[in-house]
Amino acid sequence: MANLKEIRNRIGSVSSTMQITSAMKMVSAAKLKKAQDAITAMRPYSNKLTQMLVNLSSSIDFENIFLKPRKAENLLVVCITSNRGLCGAFNSNIIKKCFDLADNHEGNTSFFCIGKKGVDILSKNHSVIDSNNEIFDELSFEKASLIAEVLMKKFTDKEVDRIQIVYNKFKNAATQIVMQEQYLPIENTITENNQQESPDYIFEPSQAEIISELIPKSLKTQLFKSIRDSYASEHGARMTAMHKATDNATELRDQLKLTYNKARQAAITNEILEIVGGAEALNS
Repeated sequence: MANLKEIRNRIGSVSSTMQITSAMKMVSAAKLKKAQDAITAMRPYSNKLTQMLVNLSSSIDFENIFLKPRKAENLLVVCITSNRGLCGAFNSNIIKKCFDLADNHEGNTSFFCIGKKGVDILSKNHSVIDSNNEIFDELSFEKASLIAEVLMKKFTDKEVDRIQIVYNKFKNAATQIVMQEQYLPIENTITENNQQESPDYIFEPSQAEIISELIPKSLKTQLFKSIRDSYASEHGARMTAMHKATDNATELRDQLKLTYNKARQAAITNEILEIVGGAEALNS
């Protein structure tokens, strides 16, 4: 059995760890509330904007570079992770999905990483053409727009033929859903029934001008929504992970205290037996 000093040191170490994980849980819980409200408010706008773009482009009679499909020889994957760890499987699930995409794609696959964890792992085995880790320091639509413009330029310059986004979609604090969405070219997902039900509109200015103006805004909004989703998911995952870590540390501390009490009781019993044995030896 370990000596009493060693057990006391372990109890102190576990108690310190428990205080840290508990503090991190409270910090993530506070940040999660703000991030959850932001993504919940943004989703209806983003979904409606995407729906408008799909409805308008379904009957368009001109070619737009963002709408025209290509043979996907060069795939660019936008990998959205976090800058810090201690958030369970949040980052590993995204990295695993990115590896699967690279393995299943027959052509060249490169990565644009948003978040330090993605850069650290993917750069060891794959081509990371660019990254942005500072956006989470002060998340804003303007910063996301700059990244979206870089992605759109790479597509229009034909450096890449297809762009996909991989991120964690926020469902609740305990659940994050790994999402894979096509960013460019824009997919026309409207069905024949929906196309027949959609009413005829009079466009002012022309339909082509509206779509040309709407596409960049929609792409910027889509990317910002994905980053917002990932940001909320990160704090939810970290809050859950730190909650579990605190519970485990509490359980381990209680077990160590029980072991300490047993060891101390055994030590006291041995001392009493030694005293009694010594007294009997003197009397004999």
